[in-house]
Amino acid sequence: MKNYQIKPGNKIRLSQCDPDDTGSYEKNRQGKEKSKAVTKKLIDKLSELQERLYANSTRALLIVLQGMDTSGKDGTIKHVMSGVNPQGCKVVTFKTPSAEELGHDFLWRVHQKAPAKGQIGIFNRSHYEDVLITRVHGLLSDKVIKQRFNQIKEFEELLSESGTVILKFFLHISKDEQKNRLEERINNPQKRWKFSEADLEERKFWGNYIEAFETMMAATSIESAPWHIVPANHKWFRNLIIADHVVIALEEMKLKTPPPPAHINFDTLKIE
Repeated sequence: MKNYQIKPGNKIRLSQCDPDDTGSYEKNRQGKEKSKAVTKKLIDKLSELQERLYANSTRALLIVLQGMDTSGKDGTIKHVMSGVNPQGCKVVTFKTPSAEELGHDFLWRVHQKAPAKGQIGIFNRSHYEDVLITRVHGLLSDKVIKQRFNQIKEFEELLSESGTVILKFFLHISKDEQKNRLEERINNPQKRWKFSEADLEERKFWGNYIEAFETMMAATSIESAPWHIVPANHKWFRNLIIADHVVIALEEMKLKTPPPPAHINFDTLKIE
């Protein structure tokens, strides 16, 4: 999936990235089952690696999930992180800023939620909302948006230099697939709680959002925290790609199980 990583300074056209892509897996039941089997192994590996991350408490992992409505941010967290110990993982969703948050710079509330060493943090939407919605709806000038791009890059470089690995994923679905998922929410009584009329209103701005995402990712993909475009029309392939990236990121930390306390002789230790 290297073709879907945005290198610093490169422009991106989402129209050139197929949201229906499934790599080397066939778009049939057999391909889906093969993908799920690989994903299961990755999730098991992730569980093992997370324990080392938590035990060492020297590094942190931040996963940023962005995408159109219904692109699968919740589903990604539910499936990919299913084997993770909740004690070492926290999911944060950034909604409309409170009065207190508006009284500070736009990154103030975000920095407080960055994962501590030993932790995996997941941003379900993130600080990038402040350069997406604000741009699409004309709430901020282009000058301010550009300033925020630079501030975001500096913020992420600070986290990176402090020991946090950042993985940024854009879950890429087609407009037709979004329509199918919205209709599923409407037609399935068990999923209607997810439906919001605001989703239909924002859908009218599809083209504006695509342009905003393209500009945002090109401007904020840095060496230490590049953007990854994840084809997300097929949920099983989306889960596979993200699980693979998370496992690789944790493996590259080269963390080992910490040694036992040196002053304790475990060979002779007895518990009465």
